[in-house]
Amino acid sequence: MKLLVATRSTGKQREVRRLLADLDIVFPDEAGVLESLAEAGLELHDSFAANARAKAEFFAKQTGLPTVADDSGLEVISLGGAPGVRSKRWAGVTGPDAVVDAANNAELLRRLRGAPENKRRARYRCVLVLYRTVKAFPETFEGSCTGRILEEPQGTAGFGYDPLFWSDELAKSFGDATAEEKDSVSHRARAFAALRAALNPEMETGT
Repeated sequence: MKLLVATRSTGKQREVRRLLADLDIVFPDEAGVLESLAEAGLELHDSFAANARAKAEFFAKQTGLPTVADDSGLEVISLGGAPGVRSKRWAGVTGPDAVVDAANNAELLRRLRGAPENKRRARYRCVLVLYRTVKAFPETFEGSCTGRILEEPQGTAGFGYDPLFWSDELAKSFGDATAEEKDSVSHRARAFAALRAALNPEMETGT
């Protein structure tokens, strides 16, 4: 079964290639879906699930392929769950991923400047929505991991807020973690593990 993973994020694509290394997956560009203005309106909802569903439905209709879409982000408890669904666009900056990430990290540090450790608790959340066919009922899978926000970046691995996210389970930042370490505990790895379990019959039969 060929599965379309509906993301154009280079960071997410790297992780998904690792997490689904033995599956036949493609990303939008590889499926011949060029980026369009219509995509700008897909992530304007107020929940990860709604954003993921909008993306999955859009790309399933574009390609006719079984499609999964991810929406994920960082939730800081003392900020009322922000940046949440606005994690990618929080600083209002557009451009290359590295430029956007730098601006978002700077905004996060600004918001938490001087905050004690107990006010820096956070979690990463990932919600996946799968359409097995365009007309199928959407299936939802979720993963999360907890930690805290550091006062300054540690490490250069990963992407997004990873250098500022101290993982409770790894006892290090995601920026300092190897790909294998991050994949053992991350929100995205857990959500994709749940997806894998749901796809297992198709994987075994090759349908």
